[in-house]
Amino acid sequence: MILYPAIDLKDGHCVRLYKGEMSRATVFSESPADQARAFVQAGCEWLHLVDLNGAFAGTPVNSEAVGDILAAIDVPVQLGGGIRDMATIEGWLERGVARVILGTVAVEDPQLVRAAAREWPGRVAVGIDARNGRVATRGWAEETDIGALDLARRFEDAGVAAIIHTDIERDGAMQGPNVAATAGLARAVSIPVIASGGVSRMADLVALRDCGAPLDGVISGRALYDGAIDLAGALALLRGNTART
Repeated sequence: MILYPAIDLKDGHCVRLYKGEMSRATVFSESPADQARAFVQAGCEWLHLVDLNGAFAGTPVNSEAVGDILAAIDVPVQLGGGIRDMATIEGWLERGVARVILGTVAVEDPQLVRAAAREWPGRVAVGIDARNGRVATRGWAEETDIGALDLARRFEDAGVAAIIHTDIERDGAMQGPNVAATAGLARAVSIPVIASGGVSRMADLVALRDCGAPLDGVISGRALYDGAIDLAGALALLRGNTART
């Protein structure tokens, strides 16, 4: 499993939200590029970036901060937030983003997701953010009647590189991930699934690793910043360099 440290961008800063609420943001670094560099120096092989302002605005907002990160590191990044048309997708991929994450448009314009996946194989992921099993869009501000699993199955034959499954109620709350829901999703589709939301301690990583489902990776944010998860230990654990716990 790959560990994706999360760098969530709000007003140019590296922050973490509590359950997706923009009004409950904690700033962890005023230099996202420095934070990205620190993660890479610790051994991380991927980074997960989210333009939080962009997710609400529907267009990229923290482009400068993303550009600074891309210039500072030499590992691939995946980016979500405010990416809702082909021009924006192409622009980010040309600037060096390895993989874009499409969330809102996966609900509102699934054909765009399919077209992008065909145009850029292996470089388009679908973000499925769910609250109580139902997909939320537009920065998690709007809830739909679509089930997370139903949405995932719609892209089974689309050629998307991955699904990032986030349990909104767990995100930033340090209450543990929704292992059952994420594992169920991973078993139900052939698309690689990345777990997100609530990972708060090493035991959570063990639970995801040992859940019996073919999870591709896990995203962690606040626990890394708070020191609740030791990054070096987590990397070793997920790479299989430590004994099973």
